[in-house]
Amino acid sequence: MVKLRLKRFGRKNHAFWRINAVDHRSPRDGKVLEELGFYDPVNSDVTKQVVVNKARVEFWIKKGAQPSPTVKQLLPRAVDSSIITPPVTATA
Repeated sequence: MVKLRLKRFGRKNHAFWRINAVDHRSPRDGKVLEELGFYDPVNSDVTKQVVVNKARVEFWIKKGAQPSPTVKQLLPRAVDSSIITPPVTATA
């Protein structure tokens, strides 16, 4: 079973988290299937605390992935990463 859960990064007292799709048997900081976004609780801009690729999150949920309770709580606050960083188009 695939789970959507957090993976811890950062230093002591300044942690941030990546939101990942992982196999439910892997450890918290183990191998991931796909990185979907991040959660930075220290960021002063509330709109940039939770950033995810919403299309990929919906893809994984449609495939049967179960979000952890914390990720389920964060997803309604999430900003789509495509809005933050627009795709770069090649010019010839």
